[in-house]
Amino acid sequence: MPSPQKLQTFLDIATEAALAAGAVLQQCWGKLDSIEEKGRSGDLVTNADRAAEAEILKILGRHLPNHAILAEESGQMGGSLPDYLWAIDPLDGTTNYAHQYPLYAVSIGLLYQGTPVLGVIFSPFFQELYRAASGLGATCNRQPICVSKTTSLEKSLLATGFAYDRHGRDDNNYAEFCRLTHLSQGVRRGGSAALDLVFVACGRLDGYWERGLSPWDVAAGVVLVQEAGGLVTAYDGSTFQVDSGRILATNRHLHLALGEVLKNTCSLGNPDQYELA
Repeated sequence: MPSPQKLQTFLDIATEAALAAGAVLQQCWGKLDSIEEKGRSGDLVTNADRAAEAEILKILGRHLPNHAILAEESGQMGGSLPDYLWAIDPLDGTTNYAHQYPLYAVSIGLLYQGTPVLGVIFSPFFQELYRAASGLGATCNRQPICVSKTTSLEKSLLATGFAYDRHGRDDNNYAEFCRLTHLSQGVRRGGSAALDLVFVACGRLDGYWERGLSPWDVAAGVVLVQEAGGLVTAYDGSTFQVDSGRILATNRHLHLALGEVLKNTCSLGNPDQYELA
């Protein structure tokens, strides 16, 4: 594990990059030159994504030229220190952004030997900067944050999302969404995994689950939830793997209950068949 001093240095560099990318997104807001699909229906990329990512890569390259990078638009770039891997999403919530819906963010996470250890997420529209590193706590705009104290599903507010391939497969999260909508006070679908995770970290949401995710979607947010006192695992409660595509993040109090519902809800049938509480 990097020392606290190293992590603080990396955190400051990631913050510089996230704020610079956020400035690009603000400049492009409502003025997109192009909106394209990346081979999958609904998986959008814009000139703003590319420009924001270029800004992040420039800053990381200047400060940390030996670190490896995994960026959503540019792919993986090797470094002479492969233990360090930056997972970058320059615009998480591109569909929202393209429609001028304000739930979008810059997400920059650092993995050390495959484990997320640092995250910076910046919401340009709301001017909220979330930062965390292992052992250093989690903050929003430099103020400490913590997860909620909700202890029952029926009093919880949850979030989830749906993968781009949901139209073509039975395992599409629809049944889980329907089931938990009945068991909780509500399930939100914000369209940005990064913001869903920071909303768990700061107590606005009590839990979040999703499938079909990439490492750049979750690497930063995982650290924020953990450092804010929450718990992040696989659906079944086993150790979270950043490349698994699935995540369960909660305030810790709801983790077992939410995990049990996910385990017992069959995704291969009609959601209407379930006896809902």
